[in-house]
Amino acid sequence: MISLFPFFFPVSFRSLRLPALLGLTALAFAPAARAQTKLTLDDAIHLALERNQQIKVQAFDQPIARANLLAAFGQFDPALTFNRSYTESGIPASADPLVPQQVQSNAYGLAVAGTSPWGLIYSLGGNAQSSRTLIGGATSPQEYLSFGGITITQPLLRGFGFGANLLGVRVAKANRAISDWQFRQTVIDTITNVIYAYTGVALAQQELRIAQRAHDLSASLLDQNRKEFAVGNVSKNDITQAKARVAATVESILIAEQAVSDATNQFRQLIGDTTFAITPEPLAIESTAIPDLTVHPADDLKEAYNQRPDYQQARLGLVKYRANEVATKNQLLPQVNFVGSYGYNGLDQSFAVSRRMVGDQENRSYSAGVVVSVPFTFAQGRGNARSARLQLRQAEADLVRLEQDIAVSVTHAAGQIETTRRRAAADRTAYDLAQQVLDAEVKKYRAGTSSTFLVLNYQDQLIGAENNLYVALAAQRNAVALYDHEIGRTLERHQITLTKN
Repeated sequence: MISLFPFFFPVSFRSLRLPALLGLTALAFAPAARAQTKLTLDDAIHLALERNQQIKVQAFDQPIARANLLAAFGQFDPALTFNRSYTESGIPASADPLVPQQVQSNAYGLAVAGTSPWGLIYSLGGNAQSSRTLIGGATSPQEYLSFGGITITQPLLRGFGFGANLLGVRVAKANRAISDWQFRQTVIDTITNVIYAYTGVALAQQELRIAQRAHDLSASLLDQNRKEFAVGNVSKNDITQAKARVAATVESILIAEQAVSDATNQFRQLIGDTTFAITPEPLAIESTAIPDLTVHPADDLKEAYNQRPDYQQARLGLVKYRANEVATKNQLLPQVNFVGSYGYNGLDQSFAVSRRMVGDQENRSYSAGVVVSVPFTFAQGRGNARSARLQLRQAEADLVRLEQDIAVSVTHAAGQIETTRRRAAADRTAYDLAQQVLDAEVKKYRAGTSSTFLVLNYQDQLIGAENNLYVALAAQRNAVALYDHEIGRTLERHQITLTKN
């Protein structure tokens, strides 16, 4: 069992052999003569989960989504606010005779303010204002007006309720869940690609061995023809035919060698390697049995709806669109706000006395009122609501489309399981028969009752049958990986668990 959450979360490997972890990368690409332990498919998957660059990049999305959710909740955090201001203004106290007048004032305030999830805007605290007036050369006594209490603004229509105020939180929650499913999808895709690449390397190596075998068979026939020509049993044309076939097999070997290099480098990229050679060191592949998978398309389709990350992301997308539709519907309402305050005042030439009057609740003060704002056309609100409604319908239709795609892909993958199984069995029979035919033809040739042309023809048939067999076996393994991918149970198949703290 593997616990995987790169960079931000602990990683533990339980099923991987310790020696493989200690030097697996160096071992995997060591020259064949030094490669004593082979790289298994499980080892390759574990390396990819540790080092694949796409997984490393995708792993940042989860903490980013969680940080965005924290920020969305932060809009409801209360804040401690303080203000201090000084104002000085001069106006004439009388026009005739002109008497100058100057007013000086200081204002202070300290409060805890914030917004609630249902839209209430509040401020709890106190403020004080001192002022004095200078008229001519006279100065009025300085007075302190203090207030302590609570002030609120509560929307009654537009902006009221959880639907209108929790949109950001609900979207951030959905995005957090979506990021988890996206990471799961990346891991599933990576594992599936590793299986494909691992199988591709094995097939390329096998095709290279087949090409080398074809060359050996042709070279052996050429050597036999030369011996027979020396004693006059075959013509020079038989030697020419054999030489032509040897030359053709050399080309096949060169093409197969390049295919091995390309497949190896593609595989190395998936397991996180960063340097690539034109001719990479041989990769030691361990042949493993193909899982004998029995498919149940009807039951597996239900499992796919629960397990497939793309389907779960689409469902979470509906959550966001529904939340947006609720919020935009609220914006169609008029703005009707209740405003009010309750507290106590203090007024005195001493700030301490003014503040004590507030503390002693000597002068009660309260207010209540309504502020109404009605747009003439509601064009913005109607446009946003219509867009949100259409986006929701579009997402619902797309979910139905995705369900159809999943049903088709599961059925297709199930068909591939059976087809590749029967194909491999047929190709194995064809290979065995081709081997028997060639053996019989070689005996006839040595007895002088066959020809070089026929032997070469049956060699071609054998090589083609052997190549078809290994292609079919590779397709059978890939079909199992594809079916697991389409169902969404790749992680369970390989005993991998994604966990987070």
